[in-house]
Amino acid sequence: MSVDEIKNSGKEKMEKCVAQLKKELATVRTGRANPLILDKVMVDYYGAPTPLRQMAQVSVAEGTTLVITPFDKTIIKEIEKAIVKAELGIAPNSDGIVVRLAFPPLTEDRRKQLSKDVKAMGENAKVAIRNVRRDMTDDVKKLEKSENMPEDAVKDAQAEVQKLTDKYIAIVDEVVVEKEKEVLTV
Repeated sequence: MSVDEIKNSGKEKMEKCVAQLKKELATVRTGRANPLILDKVMVDYYGAPTPLRQMAQVSVAEGTTLVITPFDKTIIKEIEKAIVKAELGIAPNSDGIVVRLAFPPLTEDRRKQLSKDVKAMGENAKVAIRNVRRDMTDDVKKLEKSENMPEDAVKDAQAEVQKLTDKYIAIVDEVVVEKEKEVLTV
């Protein structure tokens, strides 16, 4: 394994950490309706748990309401049960054809709590990135011992690992700040 391979592997892992953070943040409820909040909802479809978004078309109406139109109208009751079971904090309304989820405006306290949750998710992502950095540094040290690398080359490699880490930590900070603005916007 070379220093470049270590860097490329670490970069991929750090990108995955950022992608995972973005995926988690997409499910955080803001004042607006967001179909991604339904990603966690699993509907019991003839005994098999199936993601809601595979069983229905989800659209946003008026910015604060999700309209769920199932492909099979006979499963509306199952969809309602699954939404309640997912504990989204929103009661589903059904007219027998579609299910509507009206997102009430968030209270200030709830916004502050969500903001804290977003920061915690960001911290978890930073910890994951730092763990990748530690693994990369360990790999560089192993490489130093196995191939008798000069000290300067080892220090350069470690400096590059740190630069990469700083870059991805900054990306995490940007993503978190962006989501916080979204959560705190009334």
